[in-house]
Amino acid sequence: MKKIICYGDSNTFGYNPTDGTRYGKNTRWTALLQNNLGKEYMVINEGACDRTGFVSNPKGFLYSAQQHFPEMISRADNVYLLILAIGTNDLQFQYNITTVDVEKGLDKLIKRAKDKINHIIIIPPIILSEKVLEGFFNFQFDVTSVLNSKDIGKTFEHIANKYGCFFFDINKYTYPSDTDGLHYDENAHKLIADKLSDFIKKMS
Repeated sequence: MKKIICYGDSNTFGYNPTDGTRYGKNTRWTALLQNNLGKEYMVINEGACDRTGFVSNPKGFLYSAQQHFPEMISRADNVYLLILAIGTNDLQFQYNITTVDVEKGLDKLIKRAKDKINHIIIIPPIILSEKVLEGFFNFQFDVTSVLNSKDIGKTFEHIANKYGCFFFDINKYTYPSDTDGLHYDENAHKLIADKLSDFIKKMS
């Protein structure tokens, strides 16, 4: 059985932008990915709402990938594939993150993962829509956050190429919901699962 770890933030966890709950197993892209790939694979959801990838999160250990990710990887055995989808929360204006911060932080995560995992898919953060400025999360994201979300993918692609990882830009296929401009809706979760499963099957 091929073990797949999906490590990310609320869009990996399965946050429902409509009511703030968690999408069920028939909706989350990680669960749908499991259905698509079948019994040959075991998909593990390691998502957490509000997790940052490259800066220290005031919420603590679980929400700061620079601290939590190395410990999680150290416990993981016989992992066939890591799907890393992190970085959206770093765009919150409170962190004032730079391209250098993103590159150094992502570099550290990939180096650590490479110690144990041969196959890695890097997914860049969701491109925020202007709706985020009007919705529930407008206290965290501003215009600069939206602009930076459009450029941050270049850094992710650079690191993927540097370490021989797969780069999978889901932004080519889908968009955040109109509800909050930040999280995926049900249709997007299905599309992500379908596109990723096709991609993974071609890797095998």
